[in-house]
Amino acid sequence: MGLVFTSASLTYAYGQDVKASDKKTRKVPTLRAKVYEQLARAQAAADEDDTAQAIAILDEVEAKKGSMNSYERAMLYNFYGFIYYNAEAYDDALASFAQVVEQQPIPEAFELTTLFTLAQLNLMQGNYGQSIHYLERWEALNTGPVPPKNLIIKAQAYYQSKEYEKAEKYITQAINDHEAQGMIPDENWLILQRAIYYELKQPEKVKAVLVKLVKLFDEPKYWLQLAGMYGELGEERKQLAIMEAAYQQGYVTSSADIFNLAQLYYYHKVPYKGAKLMAQAMKEGLLEENLRNLKFLGQSWILAKEQDKAIPVMRQAAQLSQDGELDAQLAQILLNAERWDEAIAAADSAIQKGDLRNPGLVHLVKGMALYNQKQYANALNQLAEAEKHQKSRAMAQQWKRFVETEKQQQERLSLELSS
Repeated sequence: MGLVFTSASLTYAYGQDVKASDKKTRKVPTLRAKVYEQLARAQAAADEDDTAQAIAILDEVEAKKGSMNSYERAMLYNFYGFIYYNAEAYDDALASFAQVVEQQPIPEAFELTTLFTLAQLNLMQGNYGQSIHYLERWEALNTGPVPPKNLIIKAQAYYQSKEYEKAEKYITQAINDHEAQGMIPDENWLILQRAIYYELKQPEKVKAVLVKLVKLFDEPKYWLQLAGMYGELGEERKQLAIMEAAYQQGYVTSSADIFNLAQLYYYHKVPYKGAKLMAQAMKEGLLEENLRNLKFLGQSWILAKEQDKAIPVMRQAAQLSQDGELDAQLAQILLNAERWDEAIAAADSAIQKGDLRNPGLVHLVKGMALYNQKQYANALNQLAEAEKHQKSRAMAQQWKRFVETEKQQQERLSLELSS
């Protein structure tokens, strides 16, 4: 927010009728020529960026302040404040501007502008209570409507003071008043309103503000934040719709957002879109080929019934995994694809790595693959291992009976052929 200064130009103050204000007559002394000349010297030094010289001139003037009237002293301190602010000596600027409004009488327009400057500068310096204090002094002096800019500063000060209900009152009034005049609210006003509603734990209102931000400013971040809010509110279908619209506009570019959209596709039973999105992002280097991403990509291809695409991805993920869980999943996929040797190799890798949620299932898969290779004895050994685990026991026993029957038939056939 830019600081609004009372004019530092002396042409504003010298040689004009300063006895009347916009609202009522206030008798104000005039700025005399000898004071004007000294302040003009300080202004000239300030214009040449000679801050030290400007301050030194003002110090000379201040030494004689006992002989100056209220308006002259106010102009003196206003110049101090202006010069200190430009030198980024903000505490000194604040102290100087505060002195301006303590010199009475001064023109009301001058006082109002300085009070507003004090409210702004105190807000910038984190003096939120003082910012509100000067705004209230401004309101007490002003007789017209309160402009939105004043309400915004008040809302900011209350927000920073964690008085969110008061902040909400002023930000909403500012936005409503602005919109009532047919004007679009400033983007930062809506950002502040959204933050206030978030702190007040009013997600529906946060969402409403984000909808407005999307419509008015169409920034990628607002689309993504709106999608996130729909997710928080449990409106996952709208979340997916907004994310997909954002993606189509080129707004989904970060790895986190790409993964989030892929997850939404997965959970809404459109895994092919999610897998395609992730595969393309990996190809373009937008998504890292790490364990988490490869595992989810593989699972998406599996759910999409794209086994040929799932196998190389799951194999790559399994190679990165310290436990055997992904090797076990890969073994099942390879078994279903009737790639017996590869299924056996993946099962062996799973058994070797260990830390399996269902170790019996791996032995069962290996046994079934061995059976399909007509290695009945080895298959029975694996089925016996599977039988030791409760989760796979029933199926292992069924397969064991089936394989034993097949083994016996094969042995009989071999005897018949050899006799």
